[in-house]
Amino acid sequence: MSLTYCAAAPGQPHHGPYHDGEYGFPSSDDRVLFERLVLEINQAGLSWLTILKKRPAFRAAFDEFDIDRVAAYGEVERARLLADAGIIRNRLKVDAVIENARRIIALRESHGSFDGWLRAHHPLSKAEWVKLFGRTFRFTGGEIVGEFLMSLGYLPGAHQADCPVQAAVLAQSPPWKAAVDAGYLGYQLME
Repeated sequence: MSLTYCAAAPGQPHHGPYHDGEYGFPSSDDRVLFERLVLEINQAGLSWLTILKKRPAFRAAFDEFDIDRVAAYGEVERARLLADAGIIRNRLKVDAVIENARRIIALRESHGSFDGWLRAHHPLSKAEWVKLFGRTFRFTGGEIVGEFLMSLGYLPGAHQADCPVQAAVLAQSPPWKAAVDAGYLGYQLME
C-alpha cells in the first residue's frame, strides 16, 4: 500500500513546504497561477519531486514567471531555455510555456486576468475543465489540468479530510468549497 501525499509529504524538505503551505490553497495572483501551470506542464512524465527540486531554476529561467516577459520570448530565449540543464529541456514544454504566456495575455483582454478567466468559468467538473483548457492552452491534458486546478483549490481532493492542512485550506474558502456550499454537485462525478 502506498502512502498518500498527506501522509508522505510532511517533514520532507521539498514536498513538506509545498504540501503544508501551497497545495490546495487558493491564489488570485496571476504569477502564482502561471508558475503552477508551468510546473505542472513540466512535471508530465516526471516525478513531482524532480520539479520541486528544479523550482528555483525554473523561476530564474522564466524571469520569475513574469507573464509579459515570457510572452515576449523569441528564438534567443528559446535556445537559452533548451540549453539550461537546471530545467526540463523539452522543446514541446518550452514552446507551450511561451505560447501559454501569450494566451494568458489574451485572457487579460477578455477577462482582466488569468484568475478572472478561471473564476468566470468556475465551477466546472474536471472533464469540462479539461475540455476548456484544451481549447485555450497548449500541452494541457487531463492530469496536468486536474493537478493544476486541485493545487489552486478549483477542484477538491488536494488533502485528505483528516490532514491538518485541510482545515487551513478550508479557512481560505477555496473555489471548490464555495461552489459546494452554493449547491454545486458536479464534483461528485470526479474519478
